[in-house]
Amino acid sequence: MNEFNLMLDKYADLVVKVGVNVQPGQVLMVQAPLETVELTRLIVSKAYKAGAKYVQVEWEDEQVTRIRYEQAADDSFGYYPKWQADMMEQLAEGGGAILHIKVPNPELFRGIDSFKVSTAVKAAAVAREKYSHYTRNNKISWSLIKAPTQDWANKVFADLPEEERVQAMWDAVFLMNRVGSEDPVAAWREHITHLKKSQEHMNAKRYKSLHYRAPGTDLHVEMPKEHVWLGGGAENEAGVYFVANMPTEEIYTMPLRTGVNGTVTSTLPLNLNGRLVEGIKLTFKDGKVTAYDAVSGREHLTSLLDTDEGASYLGEMALVPHDSPISRLNRVFYNTGIDENASCHFALGSAYPVNIEGGTKMSKEELLAKGANVSLTHVDFMIGSAELEIDGELEDGTMEPVFRNGNWA
Repeated sequence: MNEFNLMLDKYADLVVKVGVNVQPGQVLMVQAPLETVELTRLIVSKAYKAGAKYVQVEWEDEQVTRIRYEQAADDSFGYYPKWQADMMEQLAEGGGAILHIKVPNPELFRGIDSFKVSTAVKAAAVAREKYSHYTRNNKISWSLIKAPTQDWANKVFADLPEEERVQAMWDAVFLMNRVGSEDPVAAWREHITHLKKSQEHMNAKRYKSLHYRAPGTDLHVEMPKEHVWLGGGAENEAGVYFVANMPTEEIYTMPLRTGVNGTVTSTLPLNLNGRLVEGIKLTFKDGKVTAYDAVSGREHLTSLLDTDEGASYLGEMALVPHDSPISRLNRVFYNTGIDENASCHFALGSAYPVNIEGGTKMSKEELLAKGANVSLTHVDFMIGSAELEIDGELEDGTMEPVFRNGNWA
């Protein structure tokens, strides 16, 4: 086995044992781009060796997706097959796990009417709302991982000869996932322990608000009294530990829905369902976006904010030190699952109920009453930099440094 195949084998082993943490007798669904067939087959093999009862692979082809947007009737984009949503719900209801190799091409929808894309995205979100309840409440094991495709590598490593780009992307994916360690599974357990220490520190502080300052950013964010910081991974309803995003460098919680005031400016491009939005600037009053702009892709930002009422409020706030392993690569990956782990970030849209005490047992109305945001969407955007400073306000009003120069104070 050559070095690349050895690394690929270790990566597949890692995502099965740490990412979704497949259990004996469990059903696993893998959603995978066609270009990731070699890795996907290894994952299927590892899953069966871990005792999976059945592994279903759902192949995805971005060119087929693009053809739909180019040729389908304009009035067809509000359709999402109920049988597809039903399948996802049945998987979740039966305690199955889902692994998604998520690598959207940042240029996929260049030239496509933004309204078509936003309509289709919303239709899918509405149809899969019940399934999303399972993932947002960590009732099942789910994980998003990354693997190179040529289009994605061409965007990220455009400075390299084309024949070197995919391998460069693999090298980056292996590095950020600690696959080069002698024992990647053990390395991840150590990493999760480190994230837990940051999480426990913030939970012990019980800050009632954070004040963010950076060029273009001056934002006060309150948190609900019962907010909970999380990081690394989580236990599902059956008590099985899984890691929802690989790589991960963040700890995160929810803001108070009506407690966000000021202005924030993004520091990295956002790949919004295959549409790039750059230089986002948002102004909040009592939690809601009251003004917004973008250097490019403003129309895509408009469609996101128009998803529903909750899309104009924040649902997540996450802390990531600027000197994280991904940030040190000094490269924009145009993939939220990676870029959000190189930078502090917020998310427009739904909060995760796990970020408030007792939240997983609350109805939508109860979550709103507790100060959590509710929405069909959840989109992270990056705001971290070496210039970011964050102060925390304690219950008695005392202010103390949390971040300085983009890192833990």
